[in-house]
Amino acid sequence: MLMLIFPITRVLTKIIEGQATCVFFYLKVLFICLILSVSPSMIYSETAKVLIIDDFHPIFSESLSIAGIEHTYNPDFDLNVESELLKKYPIIALRSKMQMDQATIESLPKLKCIARGGAGMDNIDEAFALSKDITLLNAPEGNRDAVAEHCIGLLLTMSNNIHKSANELKTLQWNRESNRGWEIGGKTIGIIGYGNTGSSFAHKLSSFGCTILAYDKYIKATDAGLVEFVGLENLLQRSDVISFHIPLNNETKNLLNRELISKMKDQVVLINSSRGGICKTEDVWHGIESGKIKSFASDVFEQENMDKLNEEQKELLLKMSASNQVVLTPHIAGWSTESYKKIAQVLAQKIIEYTTKVKNI
Repeated sequence: MLMLIFPITRVLTKIIEGQATCVFFYLKVLFICLILSVSPSMIYSETAKVLIIDDFHPIFSESLSIAGIEHTYNPDFDLNVESELLKKYPIIALRSKMQMDQATIESLPKLKCIARGGAGMDNIDEAFALSKDITLLNAPEGNRDAVAEHCIGLLLTMSNNIHKSANELKTLQWNRESNRGWEIGGKTIGIIGYGNTGSSFAHKLSSFGCTILAYDKYIKATDAGLVEFVGLENLLQRSDVISFHIPLNNETKNLLNRELISKMKDQVVLINSSRGGICKTEDVWHGIESGKIKSFASDVFEQENMDKLNEEQKELLLKMSASNQVVLTPHIAGWSTESYKKIAQVLAQKIIEYTTKVKNI
């Protein structure tokens, strides 16, 4: 009997030890779950705060809230009244509310990240921001399809004289022969800038049966079989239609000028949906008047505040607007209902990823 007591005792001890181990691990898992469930914001550093100073789709704030990122939504932000508020936040989300120039950036010692709701970054001094180790985020993926579809619309409007014939019908003019159009199929379309919008435009063009050329100084050849990557001179000489999809910076300012136009085919069709500053408008108008340019469509302008146009700019804009060879829209290419939401989703996700990687902002 005594011989059985010792092994039985050992077995019972092991069982008790096993149960204790299980209980320990159970309590450990429970404690971790409780920590995580108390507040998602505990995952992030205390300073991961976002100031939103422009209009964004509600999903932007919702996404940040779900991720536990503290933020202040102030779409009516007034720089003249609330400039001190900027100094309290390491992350600022904006669209075109203000210029983030060198002086502004230097005045914000806590600033670690600028998140722009859109593609263009021309209202931000990127070089200076990066020199200060400030992370720059944007959301070109959110409106690339909207811009590309708008460009297709502009191209079809010009090729089929839709704007001209529609205006004529308003005064009961029925002109068929003078509005005979031309087909995109069989033409050569050149795309300058093959990033998000340029590549989306190419994919949407692919069903028209046209030859697509692309030039981009910084992006390696992609979409083999869809586009032919060529040099700029080659593209200018071969293209019937040229569409611009490039950012505005020191390298691209006034790129579309008389010199560039002189290298293009006669009766070329031009589309600009990138930034007005890449185009020297008076040079384009000269090209139209001289017969070099067949038609021109633009969604962007050098000066987009109509109240700040000088007399020369007003006169030029009115002349172009009245021309049947010109189609102008008020910077609405990327302004679709869907892109409004997609931009917010994309930018929120990038902020979440940024705050996850950078714990001590």
